[in-house]
Amino acid sequence: MMRLTHSPRFDHRGSDGYIGCFSRTFGPPTSAPALSDANGNHPTGSLMKASTKWTVITAATMVLSPMIHALQSSPFQNPQLTLEDRVTNILSLMTLQEKEACFGTSTAVPRLSIPDTGGSEGLHGLVQSGGFGGPSVTTTTFPEVIGLASTWDPELIRSVAAVQADEARYITQNAKYKHPALVVWGPNADLARDPRWGRNNESYGEDPFLVGTMSAAFVRGLQGDTPNQWETASLLKHFLSNSNETTRGHSSSNYDTALFWDYYAAPFRMAIEDGGATSLMASYNAWNHVPMTVNPVIANVVVKKWGADGIISSDATAVEQLVTGHKYVADQPTALASTIKAGISQILTFVPDLPGRLQKAIDAKLLTEADLDSALRGKFRTVIRLGLLDSPNSSPYAKIGTLGEPEPWNTPEHKALALRAARESIVLLKNAGNLLPLDHGHLKSIAVIGPRANDDLLDMYAGKYPYSVTPLEGIKSRLDPATTFSYADGSDIEAAVKAAQEAEIAIVVVGNHPVCGDKLGGQLFNTDTSTKPCLDPTEGREGRDRESIDLSQEGLIQKVYTANPKTVVVLVSSFPYAIEWTQAHVPAILFTAHASQEEGNAVAEVLFGQYSPGGRLTQTWPNSLAQLPPMDDYDIRHGRTYMYFKGEPLYPFGSGLSYSTFQYSKMKVHPSSISRTGETTVSVDIENTGSRTADEVVQLYVRRVPAEPGDPKEQLKGFKRITLPPGEKRTVSIQIKASSVASWNDTTQRLEVKPGAMELLTGSSSSDIRGKQQLLIRP
Repeated sequence: MMRLTHSPRFDHRGSDGYIGCFSRTFGPPTSAPALSDANGNHPTGSLMKASTKWTVITAATMVLSPMIHALQSSPFQNPQLTLEDRVTNILSLMTLQEKEACFGTSTAVPRLSIPDTGGSEGLHGLVQSGGFGGPSVTTTTFPEVIGLASTWDPELIRSVAAVQADEARYITQNAKYKHPALVVWGPNADLARDPRWGRNNESYGEDPFLVGTMSAAFVRGLQGDTPNQWETASLLKHFLSNSNETTRGHSSSNYDTALFWDYYAAPFRMAIEDGGATSLMASYNAWNHVPMTVNPVIANVVVKKWGADGIISSDATAVEQLVTGHKYVADQPTALASTIKAGISQILTFVPDLPGRLQKAIDAKLLTEADLDSALRGKFRTVIRLGLLDSPNSSPYAKIGTLGEPEPWNTPEHKALALRAARESIVLLKNAGNLLPLDHGHLKSIAVIGPRANDDLLDMYAGKYPYSVTPLEGIKSRLDPATTFSYADGSDIEAAVKAAQEAEIAIVVVGNHPVCGDKLGGQLFNTDTSTKPCLDPTEGREGRDRESIDLSQEGLIQKVYTANPKTVVVLVSSFPYAIEWTQAHVPAILFTAHASQEEGNAVAEVLFGQYSPGGRLTQTWPNSLAQLPPMDDYDIRHGRTYMYFKGEPLYPFGSGLSYSTFQYSKMKVHPSSISRTGETTVSVDIENTGSRTADEVVQLYVRRVPAEPGDPKEQLKGFKRITLPPGEKRTVSIQIKASSVASWNDTTQRLEVKPGAMELLTGSSSSDIRGKQQLLIRP
C-alpha cells in the first residue's frame, strides 16, 4: 500500500480521499497532502490537482477523554449492553451523511461523542512521522519483519507488539501529542513464497505455521491481555496471496482451493482464531480472477467462519483499480457499491469527496443505507472494544501517557527490548575455522568496508529512530584503543583493497537499500500501484519486484577477500541473495535485517562474541533464479518453499549456526497414538556440548507415511527457542494437535484430519534432522 507525506499511510486523518466522520473542508493547502516522501516531495502526474479542496479531520482532540454530551445517556454508552446492541444503537442514531463520512479512516462522530480511533502503520515499530497535522514522533524501531521472524521467538514478537501498543496509547492520550493511533496496521500475514517479492522484508517467511504463529503473537501483543478491552486493535495485511508487486494492481494469484486452506489463508486464520484479530486489509490482486476487494471469500470465510468482524479495509486506490486495473466492473460507482456490498468498511482512495460519491451511488440505487449499516458495524465494534465509549476508570490503558511518565521510547526497557530483538534476529550462515567470534582484546588491526557499514537505513514502513547505531559505530566502540582501525565505504575499490591488505581482519558490510536508494516520494508510484524500476535490479521495494537475486556488491567482496582471506561478510538485507561465490570462499557470513535502532550494537556483539547468534532463516535461499518457477506461478507445488523445493538450496529453511554445539537425544512421542481430535507431546533432550552459553531453535516437522500425491516433503508444526549454558541439558517439549495436520478434502469440501501414520522429525533446521518417531492418528 502507498505511503503519504510524513505519515503512517494517511495518518488516518486524510484529505478528501481520507475523510473522517468529523471533518471540514478547506481550500487547497500550501503543500497539498499527496503521495510523497519524508521531505515532502510530491508525485509527478499526481492524481490530485492543485485546485482540489481538501477535507481534513479536526477531531483529534476527541481522543479518549470522557465527553459530557447531551446524548451521554444513549444506550450505546452503557457497557452492560451487548456489543451488538450498542452498535445497533449507534447506527440508529447516526444520519445518513454521518455514515457516509465514516467510510474513510476516521471513526469520529462528534454529535454522538464518538471519538476517532486513529491509527498507524506498525509492522516493526509504530510509524508516527508527522503529516496532516499529526505530530512527528520518534518511536522504538525494531528490525524489519524478516529480521523479527528470524528470531523464531513468538514471545519476543508479542513483547515487540506490546511496546508498540504502549507507545500508541501514549501518543493518543498524552497531552503533548493527543494524536489518535489506536488501530495498528499490522502484522503482515502474507507468505514470502518468492525471494523476488518487493515486500519480502515485511513477511515472517515462507511457512504458514511459522507466519501464523508469529502473526498471532503480534496480534496478542497489540491487543493486550484484557479480554473485553484492547490496548490497540490489529489490522492484518494483506488478504490474500499478495506476494508480487510490479503487477499487483491488476494481477491474479491463481491456485486451487486446497492451497487456499493449507497454505495461503492459514496464517490469517491463525492470526484471527488464535491471536484474536478482527480487522484486515484486502490486497490489490485477484484470487482466481476475482479481485480481493470484492471477493466473497472475505465475507463467507474470514467473517462468517473465522469471526473477523472488525474493520475490513481496501488498499489505497484498490476500488479504482477494479475499473482501471482489473477491468472487473465498468465504472467507478459500480466499483464503489460492489466494494461496500462485499463488506469493505474503510475505503482508501485519492478521489475527492468520498461521501458525495456514496450519496450518488445511493441515489442511483446501487447502494442502500442498510448496506452502509452492515459494512460499518465492524468499525464501531472496534471503537467499543478499545474502550473508547466507556468510563476511563474501567480501562486498564486509560492512564497511559497521563501520569507524567517519560516518553516510552526513551525508557531503558524499550531500548533493551530493541537490542534484544536485534541480537536474536542475527543469523550466522557460515563460520569456517571458527573465525568468529573475534577477540577484540588481541586484535591488532581491523578494516570495516562496504556501502552498508555506516548506514542506518529505514524501510517504507519504519518510524523515526529515537537514536540509531550503525555497524561501523558498533564495531568501533568495542575496539581496544590500541587496535588500528580503518574504514572504506567501497566506492573506491583501491581504497577498500588497501584497507583490507593492511588489516588483520576485514569486515565487509553489504546488502540492499530498503527503498532502492530513492527517497520515499510519491513520484516513485505509477497510477497502477506499481513503482518505478529500481536502479539496481537486484533490489526491490513496495510496487517493484526484484529482477535478480544476485548481490551486486559481490564483486567488492571478491576484491577484499583476495586482499585478505580473513574476511567476514555482514549481509544487511531485506531479501535472500544468491551469494554462491561468497559462501564458497569467504570464511564467515552473518545475515541481519535493516531498520533496527540497535543494529550496530547487535552486529558488534555477535562479531566479538558478547552474544552467540541463534537466529534462523525463515525462507529457502536458492543458488540462482534457475531454481525458481516463474514469478506469477502461485502453485507452490511446482518447486517453491522448502516443502516442494527442487534441488539443493544455498541455505535451507530454518538454518543458522551458533558459536556452540548441541546434541539431541531421547526423542519421545507421548501418546504415540491419538484420535483425530486429540493431541500429543513431543519431547527431546537438548545438551549444549560447547563452551559458550548459546541459543538453539528446536524445530518439529511432520510428514505423512507413506506420502500421498501432492504431499509436501515435510511441514513445520512446532518450534521452541531455548538458551543453554555450556554443559547444560534440558528436555524440550512441544505439543502438537491432530487438527494442526488437517488438510483440505476436495470431496467433502472441508479441512480434515486424515487417519494414518505420521513421521515426526526434530532437528536444527528443515535439512538437519536429529530424531524421528512415528505418530498414529486413529480413524
